[in-house]
Amino acid sequence: MKPATGRKGPPRLVARFVAISWRDLAVSFGPILLIAVAAIWVAVRLIQPAPPSTLTISAGPEGSTFWTAAQKYKEILARNRITLNVLPSEGSLQNLKRLSDPNSDVDVGFVQDGVAPAQASGGLMSLGSVTYVPLAIFYHGPTIARLAEFKGQRLAVGAEGSGTRELALALLKANGIVPGGSTKLLPLSGDDAAEALVSGKVDAAFLAGDSAQPAVMGKLYRTPNVQFYDFTQATAYTRRFPYLTELTMPMGAFDLGKNLPSAPIHLVAPTAELVARDSLHPALSDLLIEAAREVHGKANIMQRTGEFPAPLAHDFPISDDAARYYKSGKSFLYRILPFWLASLADRLLVVVVPLIVLLIPALRLVPSLYAWRVKSRIYRWYGALIAIERSALSEYSAAERASLIERLDAIEESVNGLKMPLAYADQFYVLREHIGFVRARLTQSRDIQRDAPDEKDAGSPPPTPPTPSAANEAAEIGETPEDTGRKP
Repeated sequence: MKPATGRKGPPRLVARFVAISWRDLAVSFGPILLIAVAAIWVAVRLIQPAPPSTLTISAGPEGSTFWTAAQKYKEILARNRITLNVLPSEGSLQNLKRLSDPNSDVDVGFVQDGVAPAQASGGLMSLGSVTYVPLAIFYHGPTIARLAEFKGQRLAVGAEGSGTRELALALLKANGIVPGGSTKLLPLSGDDAAEALVSGKVDAAFLAGDSAQPAVMGKLYRTPNVQFYDFTQATAYTRRFPYLTELTMPMGAFDLGKNLPSAPIHLVAPTAELVARDSLHPALSDLLIEAAREVHGKANIMQRTGEFPAPLAHDFPISDDAARYYKSGKSFLYRILPFWLASLADRLLVVVVPLIVLLIPALRLVPSLYAWRVKSRIYRWYGALIAIERSALSEYSAAERASLIERLDAIEESVNGLKMPLAYADQFYVLREHIGFVRARLTQSRDIQRDAPDEKDAGSPPPTPPTPSAANEAAEIGETPEDTGRKP
């Protein structure tokens, strides 16, 4: 009859083998997935949002040069599905006021250099200068060489709030002529100022912007008894007022056949900047500069082809996006893709690139984590097995042996119920062999302890006495029993 092994019955093998353990894979990949989601969330919070589909520009009086330019901007931006709302204004000062007002919906506007106070540049940036705004002065009487000679006369210096008036007052002040003195500074501009000059109601007219277009200047130049003021001190004015540029009206600019003017005429001119809020989307900044290049980049009497737009910042700092555009042009994506698709790809790259950089090393850890989780289900039983084996090698009672067998049976039952990937089946069977090995050691220790008492009770066998025949043989040859025992 076979000795009892301590089992209550044959073990049930309910273990299952699967191609892959999805639970372990999910637990291994889960932390990496959470980190990736967190990285995406941070990137989405930090990246620029999609560019708005609507912009508002504050231009100038209806029909003016800047109003017309803004309408051309509107057509150009519409090609990229951007709607540009054009607001009329009284001029640069109102444009600047709207841009500086946080409650205003204006995003961009034309502002003449020299009209903005020093503190007005906060929160605003320049996309570049787009054109010259030459100052032309026409007057009656004998030739005048310096502005100081206009003292005591009637001067049409532009309407209130216009850039022409601000510039004229700044130059006259530098020559000692200020409002409230003997010189009458009349708020006339444009055609009204030209008509007042021709009719003799004013002695001089300061014209800029639309009033100083070549056609208007040529008409006044041909008017009898009207002279075109030559800024002989133009270089000094540009040094005194950094936002001014010295320009030269070339000979024959008005009429080549009659050579009008017959000599070069020196002018000074501020530039008009395309000013935007610093919250303007970078993609829209590029579109606006492109529109400005198409509208203002052509040659005329006062500028060369491609001279504008240009990063000539005076009253407002050039934005980083504009500086990048002037240096290297549009980004690669915007050069090869439509605007809306390039904008989407540009924002996705900000998310995808960091995500790839994070996931590539992280995904290399997944196989190791997966293997560790699967093997840990096997390795965790070896601590219990070694404890049982150590107990089997020491002395224990029958109750302790029964307890050890129950623990071993519980381990075997748990192992037989494991769900293992096929790739780790060999380790599963190795564990079962080791369980059988510990069970055999436990049974062997029990048999040794059971046989040891029987051998102790039997004791050692007594020495065997010499048989009678051996005693008789010894007597015949004269040997005693003691001598017989000493023989080898």
